[in-house]
Amino acid sequence: MDPILAEVYSTVLPAAPYVIGAYVGIWAALVAYVLILMRRAKRTRDDLGALKDALAAREERLEQ
Repeated sequence: MDPILAEVYSTVLPAAPYVIGAYVGIWAALVAYVLILMRRAKRTRDDLGALKDALAAREERLEQ
């Protein structure tokens, strides 16, 4: 094996678990963030639906 490649591999391979751990951590944080955003979007959608229903009910009362 080329001595330069041996030097590179000896430097890179011991750090591989840390690099893999960092990628897993970043992906886990990203997935958690997206799930939180989806939950908040659903809550906002539900709130908007409730507001539309309340507005429709109020308009019905005013028309009577």
